[in-house]
Amino acid sequence: MTTTSRFRLVPMRPRDPDEAGRTASTLELFFDLVFVVAVSIAAVQLHHALTEGHALDGIANYAIVFFGIWWAWMNFTWFATSFDTDDWLYRVLTIVQMGGVLVLASGIQPVFEDHDFSVLIIAYVVMRLALVAQWFRASRSAGSSHRATLIYAGGISLVQALWLASLLLSGSMFLAALVALVAAELAVPIVAERTGTTPSHPHHITERYGLFTLIVLGESLLSSANAIIRALHDREDLSSLIGVASLALIATAALWWIYFWPPHHHAISSFGRSLAYGYGHYFVFAAAGAFSVGIEVEIDVLTGHSELHQPWASFAYTIPLAVFVLGIWALAIRPQADRIVNVALPLSGVLVLIDSLTSVPFALTALILAAAVAVLVWRRPVDRAGLTDGIRPSDD
Repeated sequence: MTTTSRFRLVPMRPRDPDEAGRTASTLELFFDLVFVVAVSIAAVQLHHALTEGHALDGIANYAIVFFGIWWAWMNFTWFATSFDTDDWLYRVLTIVQMGGVLVLASGIQPVFEDHDFSVLIIAYVVMRLALVAQWFRASRSAGSSHRATLIYAGGISLVQALWLASLLLSGSMFLAALVALVAAELAVPIVAERTGTTPSHPHHITERYGLFTLIVLGESLLSSANAIIRALHDREDLSSLIGVASLALIATAALWWIYFWPPHHHAISSFGRSLAYGYGHYFVFAAAGAFSVGIEVEIDVLTGHSELHQPWASFAYTIPLAVFVLGIWALAIRPQADRIVNVALPLSGVLVLIDSLTSVPFALTALILAAAVAVLVWRRPVDRAGLTDGIRPSDD
């Protein structure tokens, strides 16, 4: 039985990392909804930048904005796996973070259009300080994790003060501060976990990452639907747009299949692997979000509404696809795959990248990804004892 205080608060003790049946809560799913808004706006702004021919500037802004989105999501996710009490104060502080995400989303457009980071940074700080309150609360009942919770709270607070101070800078000084503060944000968990660990539930964590992957892949399905809508209003490019919509669906389904092929909880069996898995997903998530942009760019090229031309327009979706495939292969598939899969997956990532130079890049991309999925259907992940469990036609 869980004890509560006279304020109806549950002591924020560390959760059992071996808790049976641990799954994502409805609050966590609700929390993810606001990130749909932020990811969608970031994708729209990147789309505008690429279509207008400002590729390098757009990609740089997208990388910065997506870091803020991803880092806020990831920090809440790892905190929740350790200290989720689901009482009223925990819920209120989580909803405050959700409000910060919505304000952050409203600050994305000024970043792309005017390089104005004011709203973005202020909203980001609000989110982070709400999490600081959670860390301080957790420190009261954290037991062996007490020191780690205080380092998290103190480290995050210090970095947020520096973020606010960075608003006083301009030009190259601000850019240098931006890079330094991103590095500082990434360093806080490393320092905290090396001085006093917090528990994490492997199945719960990897389920949360899988759910966020579905969110960003959903943007690609929306782009596929947009292609069909455009086709209904543009009879001249009807077949091409329907083709893009169909192939976008095939590619998105292939990314889903590849991502969920291995059991991800084996990928976070140690602190070092958990760090690589958690931080490496920045590239996986960002690539999934950017893939939807690439589809939209291809639609604009077909309808004559883009400054980009081939093969550069094709790179707008082949680069994200390659990053996604190679990233998830390195983070979760490689240690659990046999030699055949460990050749086929990275090869497919490289082939997707270079097929932009062909005359039918999207069709070839879909075929390559379909072939990669066929290999995964044929093979199975290596079990924990290191013995292959690959399926061959004669096994069934």
